[in-house]
Amino acid sequence: MDRLPGFRDFYPEPLPHPDVWSADARQYIFDKWRTMARRYGFREYDGPPLEPLELYTLKSGEEIVAQLYNFTDKGQREIALRPEMTPTLARMVAAHERNYKKPIKWFAIPQLFRYERHQKGRLREHFQFNADIFGEADVAADAELIALLIDTLRSFGLTAKDFVIRLSSRNAWQEFFTQRCPDPGKANEFYQIIDKLEREDPAQSREKLARLGFSLDEISAFIKTGQPTTELEAVLKNLSARGLSEFVRVDYQVIRGLAYYTGVVFEAFDQQGEFRAIAGGGRYDNLVKLISGGKVNLPALGFGFGDVVLLELLKARGLLPKFDGALDAFCLIEDESLRPESLKLITDLRASGLAIDYALTPAKPDKQFKRAQEMKAARTIKLERTPAGELSARIKDLRTREEKACAPAEAAQVLGK
Repeated sequence: MDRLPGFRDFYPEPLPHPDVWSADARQYIFDKWRTMARRYGFREYDGPPLEPLELYTLKSGEEIVAQLYNFTDKGQREIALRPEMTPTLARMVAAHERNYKKPIKWFAIPQLFRYERHQKGRLREHFQFNADIFGEADVAADAELIALLIDTLRSFGLTAKDFVIRLSSRNAWQEFFTQRCPDPGKANEFYQIIDKLEREDPAQSREKLARLGFSLDEISAFIKTGQPTTELEAVLKNLSARGLSEFVRVDYQVIRGLAYYTGVVFEAFDQQGEFRAIAGGGRYDNLVKLISGGKVNLPALGFGFGDVVLLELLKARGLLPKFDGALDAFCLIEDESLRPESLKLITDLRASGLAIDYALTPAKPDKQFKRAQEMKAARTIKLERTPAGELSARIKDLRTREEKACAPAEAAQVLGK
């Protein structure tokens, strides 16, 4: 039986086939995401994978339903698998924001689901690093969030030659729109067209813009000559003080298609243009107010950073480490009369934080040793009885072939060196 289209199986390394996904690589990415978020003072949260359908239609309109996994549950509730984390987070913050000091800095690593055509860099499920700040209106928060994104990408070994953060402003685009179109109801459609300019045939974009009273030429001129707004200048100055100027540039081609963005927006792209956007985000100051029905009004901003494009990029740049699941030691049980004592030793070594494995059932010594090599064990350890009848642990380094003996109680300390 095959898995569903657009979904993934994750296998431990070594992978049985180059087209399957690595559970080790996924954990490596998760560890990097968590480490960097915590360095920046972000706290981890999570929410349910199922939400009321209304949470998404309230924000994005009924048209989003076509992109969701949604159904009526046994309680006759209209629900959906979460396609993004921001609405859930806004709901959570609106419910309990009084219990937290501002600014609130939270992150999550949710699995998200969208019912759409799967293609390179886009599947029907993916994991995503979400980082958000609530309760701070100053653009210093925007710069902090962008710096977190830059440093997270750098933690994987990527440099300014590999990626760039393209900064833009929804305020600048909003001003451009209102000066030329008297109908605010068309704004979201306009943003959607601009968001797809790089991916859509120019003739199609020209036709869509014309229906709204815009020309592609004036849009292109605005993008080409657009000057940084005051807010973008402040962000650039902040990032420059951190020594991160080489990773960012202003580019009004970026607009972010989601309707709830209100200020600075940004996307991360690989410099060679081989892949889809690596990450994207921006300020959404009105979303908490919308989700809470006007009861809570907090400025907010955040980004989403998916695992699919990141993995493709790291593979292309040769930046994924080798994952071998190496053991600290493999315990050889050559004398079955010592299996109870060996099990106690294994338990004690594991309790000390060491990765230890052994043969679950009796096996010949050469077969056990071969298993130790297959599992990339750094050492072997086995219990022996001395002529005086006392237990001794013999440890062998499989790289240097050096051997030493010690008391079983000292084995964890010797292996930990």
